Amino acid sequence: MSWLDGDDDEPDGFDAWDESDVRVRPNPKGNRPRTKVRPAHEDAVEGRVLSVDRGRYTVLVDADTPGEHTATATRARELRDQAIVTNDRVDLVGDVSGEPGTLARIVRIRPRTTLLRRSADDSDAVERVIVANADQLMIVVAAANPEPRPRLVDRYLVAAYDAGIQPLMVITKTDLADPEPFLANFAGLDIPVVRSAQGAWPVDELTPLLAGHTTVAVGHSGVGKSTLVNELVPGTDRATGVVNAVTGRGRHTSSSTVSLRVPTGGWIIDTPGVRSFGLGHVDPANVMRGFPDLAAVAEDCPRGCTHAADAPDCALDEAVERGELDPARVDSLRRLLASLARLEA
Repeated sequence: MSWLDGDDDEPDGFDAWDESDVRVRPNPKGNRPRTKVRPAHEDAVEGRVLSVDRGRYTVLVDADTPGEHTATATRARELRDQAIVTNDRVDLVGDVSGEPGTLARIVRIRPRTTLLRRSADDSDAVERVIVANADQLMIVVAAANPEPRPRLVDRYLVAAYDAGIQPLMVITKTDLADPEPFLANFAGLDIPVVRSAQGAWPVDELTPLLAGHTTVAVGHSGVGKSTLVNELVPGTDRATGVVNAVTGRGRHTSSSTVSLRVPTGGWIIDTPGVRSFGLGHVDPANVMRGFPDLAAVAEDCPRGCTHAADAPDCALDEAVERGELDPARVDSLRRLLASLARLEA
């Protein structure tokens, strides 16, 4: 009979074993109990996101101090469902020294003052945040090559006013064409306009307008936006391109959004060139904010007026008939309203 049959011939010490002697395999993810209580990170330091590249963030730490430097960071797990974008103010923990091979962690996004957004197209209500905390939008337009697009500029204006950002316009390549016919589309708007001179970039005219502001540069591919940024911030070396001689379209060159300090004061954020700027995220009721000259006239419209082309007794039509409004401006507004109205249908 063996000791397995329950006799007294067990191996020495076997009768002293119990369940507490059995070793339990540890949790491969660690034995620390899970909790929803997140650390306060009271030792976190503030930083400014300068650029985003495939899950890695270049962050400016100790800005405007002798110890100013950049650090590379990743996002904390608790922020995995939140977008972190260029010019966000964030809190960092971990190794924020910026030394090669180090990696900090973004644990908080500070409250944003503004958000410039766009959608892929007007049928897409999913917004894509371009930059945070900007207060000025610099719309760069070429007088020719590529041809200026008033409707695209209208869309920039709607997005700017919707975000509470003030616009300004820069006209490049004025040696190729007279920009005045194009600018006539926006004669009713109080927008600063800077024109490039013959063979020169308008750096001296622009720098006072940029000082003290965080400015986002946007524009159609090929208008010279990144070249202008290189002139404003020497040594930046943002990628530039040329316009296709057959299609008249510019090539996408800058592929990332980056925030740069202007030596003469302020910050400028260069964005990739686009050929479309969807407004699917914008409430149609806010579109009029992009046309303050028309909004003043529309105050005389009947209650509930849609301002569409078939709207009865619309004050916009009456102002056009009297020669007080440019029909092209009214048409631009109505195109946007019609496009956005289809989203609600």
